[in-house]
Amino acid sequence: MPDQGASANDARVGTRDKSVAWYSSDLLLTDGARQLLEDYSKIPSGEVEEHILKIRDKAWDIFPYPCIGGFRFLDLAITTHACYPEILIRLKSQNQSLLDLGCCFGQELRALVAAGVPSSQLYGADLRPEFFDLGYELFRDRNTLETNFLAADVFDDSPGNRLNNIHGKMDIVYIGSFLHLFSWDDQIKAAIKINSLLKQKKGDLIVGRQMGARESRTREGERKAWRHDKESFERMWEEIGEQTGAKWKVEVRVEEIGMRENASEEEKRWREGNIIRLHFAILRE
Repeated sequence: MPDQGASANDARVGTRDKSVAWYSSDLLLTDGARQLLEDYSKIPSGEVEEHILKIRDKAWDIFPYPCIGGFRFLDLAITTHACYPEILIRLKSQNQSLLDLGCCFGQELRALVAAGVPSSQLYGADLRPEFFDLGYELFRDRNTLETNFLAADVFDDSPGNRLNNIHGKMDIVYIGSFLHLFSWDDQIKAAIKINSLLKQKKGDLIVGRQMGARESRTREGERKAWRHDKESFERMWEEIGEQTGAKWKVEVRVEEIGMRENASEEEKRWREGNIIRLHFAILRE
């Protein structure tokens, strides 16, 4: 079922016009994000908001993703995931490794480091390496963070793809707000690549979240992105298991997303009124 009115909105994603629905002038800073910037980055409390706004607008000039315009890079979503306690145990006590694929500024990685995880066990990958520098600027840790950042395209099959450097070396892969950018077929291709980065052992873990729809469908627009419901997401991982020869235990939680009280008409059209968020954990059995 085509998305009514989505095509025009998708055509505007990529514009640097700050009048679009996904560029917010209101900074709603969570306690967790503030604490990270004050305690980890040592930014004085009175300077935090100005610092964030400055970095956000620099990022917007690189590429105006909705997650940049709406400050979603401050969500620290991994800390609220149901698997977060297990992830901390694995990283802190079992010396395991984690990749944040599509890491943007690397905010999730900084949250893990602030929780006591050695930064040398963490990896971040993103298509746009400019975001790595902005992450260092946002968190003021260029001289202390030992995380390895990789500028890479998950769909690049060439030998020079830097993801090849960590082939078969990851215990955990975090994918937040990533797969939903792509078509059904490309989501499967990305997942197969993600599988290849894991150690191919029982307990390999993929966790994350992504936007979905109450009824799964293709979102019309330039990307033809597939929006999952719970059932289609589980069905996709069955197909991925068949293609990779892996047995996956898939757990999905659906979060309903309400419309903001003061949402503009453009934002209402962009959100389409039926968006959900899927939180997932995928465990190799």
